[in-house]
Amino acid sequence: MVFCAFALFPPMDATILNSQRRPFSIKLWPPSENTRKMLVERMTNNLSSPTIFTRKYRCLSKEDAATSAEQIEHAAFTVSSQHYEKEPDGDGSSAVQLYAKECSKLILELLKQMPRSEHEEISFSEVIPTVQETFFDISKGKRAFIEAEEAQELLKPLKESGNSFSKICFSNRSFGVNAARIAGPILASLKDQLKEVDLSDFVAGRNEAEALDVMNIFSEALEDSNLKFLNLSDNALGEKGVRAFGKLLQSQTNLEELFLMNDGISQEAARAVSELVPSTEKLKVLHFHNNMTGDEGAVAIAEIVKRSPLLEDFRCSSTRVGSEGGIALCEALGMCSHLKKLDLRDNMFGPEAGLVLSKALSKHENLTEVYLSYLNLEDEGAIAIANALKDAAPSLGVLEMAGNDITAEAAPAIASCIAAKQLLSKLSFAENELKDEGAIQIAKGLQGHNHLIEVDMTCTGIRRAGARVLAQTVLLKDEFKSLNVNGNFISEEGVDELKEIFKKSPEMLASLEDNDPEGEDEDEDEEESGDEGKDEDELESKLKILDVKKEESLDAPDSN
Repeated sequence: MVFCAFALFPPMDATILNSQRRPFSIKLWPPSENTRKMLVERMTNNLSSPTIFTRKYRCLSKEDAATSAEQIEHAAFTVSSQHYEKEPDGDGSSAVQLYAKECSKLILELLKQMPRSEHEEISFSEVIPTVQETFFDISKGKRAFIEAEEAQELLKPLKESGNSFSKICFSNRSFGVNAARIAGPILASLKDQLKEVDLSDFVAGRNEAEALDVMNIFSEALEDSNLKFLNLSDNALGEKGVRAFGKLLQSQTNLEELFLMNDGISQEAARAVSELVPSTEKLKVLHFHNNMTGDEGAVAIAEIVKRSPLLEDFRCSSTRVGSEGGIALCEALGMCSHLKKLDLRDNMFGPEAGLVLSKALSKHENLTEVYLSYLNLEDEGAIAIANALKDAAPSLGVLEMAGNDITAEAAPAIASCIAAKQLLSKLSFAENELKDEGAIQIAKGLQGHNHLIEVDMTCTGIRRAGARVLAQTVLLKDEFKSLNVNGNFISEEGVDELKEIFKKSPEMLASLEDNDPEGEDEDEDEEESGDEGKDEDELESKLKILDVKKEESLDAPDSN
């Protein structure tokens, strides 16, 4: 007699069902919390209600059934998660199958070993095996110093013989030297099984000498470990701190994810990172957010990027990089053909680096998220990047280019690019000088786009006409959640019109508290506000002409 595993499972979440209609792969693992809770409820009902199996063995009380169901689900989920970690590049379908199989197996084992009499007792732990935890985390709770005595108690589970911890997180607790001396030997004893280590924000508030000593202790303890993930963020490392971790960094040959965010990475520190991380052939994620890297530091980071052919996720945002460093980084990015996520926000690249970046982007077919806000790209850089992305990155889902001094001159190229990205879910061109003409062209580029969720056009100089067309464009999209046109010059009548458009879904329209109905751009004549209706008519006429030309081009006979 075979117990049907998938009969236990509730229907998939609507988000997963919708995703299955998309032409790209989705992740089936892990299941949502809602799915897990529904599974526990269904197992509880199956164990406490008359079924072919409970009639043969025995029904459980509702309370015992609920307890058993929770234990079974937790055990199956843990086993399946461990299985998924071994093949993270898959879609998770094998983990889902194992999850179902484990649940079914444990239910049958439980029922078979249940005593026939209600007066007999059985230990559920005899039936449902205890699955050893793999993640040790002390980061929860209050941010505080940790000294030797507390470290001795806190790290006890890591000393237990036969433990299976492969991930540790010491973030949010500040280690002193004495606490580090307790932790060091423990970590050294585990380094053959550790795969992920998070030491972010673990020396906060310590003076420099003590912090460097702590870093050296941890570095020596973890030297020659075989890590896939290492997070050293939020530690004010500087060059001295980077070199304090030298033994750990130099010994890594299989690192896949490296995080050095908010670490005071100067140009000297960046050169030290490039020197001390010689093996990056398997690196997939590299994050350098919020450092004082500068152009020379960016050149050093570019060398790391060049040595990382499998890079999928690169972040070098808020790092004070100018045109020279930006060009070096962008040239290096052209050598990474697997890039999926790129974040270069808040640097001083300028148009010249934007042109180099456009050449790099044209080579990236796998990009799904691109964050290029506040790079001083101007129209020249924005047009080049839009043209490059139009013919690349077919699965692009997020595009952010806020604060780049982009005007309506670049809008046709941007609209053409957007029109080609039907999987786009989030779009931001906030804090640019697009005005109504640019906003309307971008809105036209968003026709279709059934997966669109969010559009941000705050502080773009738009008035009633641009806001109305944007609102009408996004209103009927099935998954849409937020249109933000705050900080513009929309008339009071225009605001009322927007509210009327969104009257059935007011939550889709973001706050307009910073809108200035009396405001106008410096380049506009004072009379212009009185000619708003005339301007709107002219814009609408332009749109109709564009639409007619588009239809004529579609109806024209094929020259072939």
